[in-house]
Amino acid sequence: MHTGFSLSRGSSIEHMNRLIFLNRFFHPDHSATSQILSSLAFYLAQTGREVHVITSRQRYGQAGANLPAQEIVRGVHIRRVYSTQCGRSRLVGRGIDYLSFYASVWRCMLTLADQNDILIAKTDPPLLSVLAMSAAERRGAHLVNWLQDLYPEVAIQLGVPFLKGCIGRALSRIRDASLRSAAANVVLGRRMAERVVSCGASRSRIHVIPNWCDEEQIYPIDHSENPLRRLWALDNKFVVGYAGNLGRAHEFGTILDAAKRLRNEHHFIFLFIGSGHYFKELDQRVKKSGLENLFRFVPYQEEMFLNQALCVADVHWLSLRPELEGFIVPSKFYGIAAAGRPVISITAKDGEIAQLVRQYDCGVVIEPGNSEALADSLVLLSQNYERVIAMGVHARAMLDAHFTRRQAFERWRGVLQAIERLPIEGGSSSISVDTRSE
Repeated sequence: MHTGFSLSRGSSIEHMNRLIFLNRFFHPDHSATSQILSSLAFYLAQTGREVHVITSRQRYGQAGANLPAQEIVRGVHIRRVYSTQCGRSRLVGRGIDYLSFYASVWRCMLTLADQNDILIAKTDPPLLSVLAMSAAERRGAHLVNWLQDLYPEVAIQLGVPFLKGCIGRALSRIRDASLRSAAANVVLGRRMAERVVSCGASRSRIHVIPNWCDEEQIYPIDHSENPLRRLWALDNKFVVGYAGNLGRAHEFGTILDAAKRLRNEHHFIFLFIGSGHYFKELDQRVKKSGLENLFRFVPYQEEMFLNQALCVADVHWLSLRPELEGFIVPSKFYGIAAAGRPVISITAKDGEIAQLVRQYDCGVVIEPGNSEALADSLVLLSQNYERVIAMGVHARAMLDAHFTRRQAFERWRGVLQAIERLPIEGGSSSISVDTRSE
């Protein structure tokens, strides 16, 4: 599938501009946004680029980690700035952490950035692109927005009260200004690309580069060769897995109601590996419903066990609230595919992931709330394991053909090379980048 947004490849780099990434988390943190950024930064450093990262001293879910203020890891210069350590449990505390991080990042950018550097701002914390835009203008640098999600729209859709009305509109306006001023806006999918166009960004400067996983470290493992199946007493079970963060953008009502319909099907196990805003609530509702025999909850696994943890399931599910389509793209899809497992996509039927699942016949699409269809699909899959295996093979083949880490890195190189040919005032210049992700 051609995305409609083009990416040139293979041209040589004429000017090796310094790259400065901005994100709240970086190596050794293991959150998804950190792993994606860390792998790209290390790769670019290995190609001879001078790469800097401005980040926090914290780990995701571990506010008091207090990592070293400066170090060089695998050629990447890491500057970890101060921020408060209130943590993620309350919105007020999180807001205070954001504000302190903004202030520290702002000072660090003005100290570090120089003419023709490329500032690459991710979206944690939200609206980081606005600070990066101002710093880029002051220091004569190029701005790249790497959009993992779109704020304030996500917060508005999730019902954050003070962002409704004039405050939300004001934040959208300043965010839109940062999108328009950027030399490039890198997005995760076609739906998000169209959202960014609607915000006033030039279509020629929007580049679709989906997230990725390490497909060399994550690969299919047969159940008979996976020690976690025995350790977690999952032999002879049909395991419906979920790995990662179960947050506000997701919903679990559909899977819980499907489990209620399957309460007498004792060969099913719903396995949750990770954490998130809704993990504790789901655990409580499972107990209240008397479904403890069907559910298992385990914490995040060490990186060395990630492949086994993903392959322990027979199928995986992911979810995204339909109103958030185009604002967020679930990145866990690529790890599931790398493990060669089918995907149960509990999303809008025309959503980004749903379209891929149908196109490549690598799973099942269930609309949120349709627990009957989900329960029926799980029963059918458990009774036709050849079909499960075939869809898992299709998932891995799709990944190998269109969504490998190497392909994503090459697309990023194409974007950066195009920017390096722009004049610093380059508002009228266009960047043509082909993102044939499929």
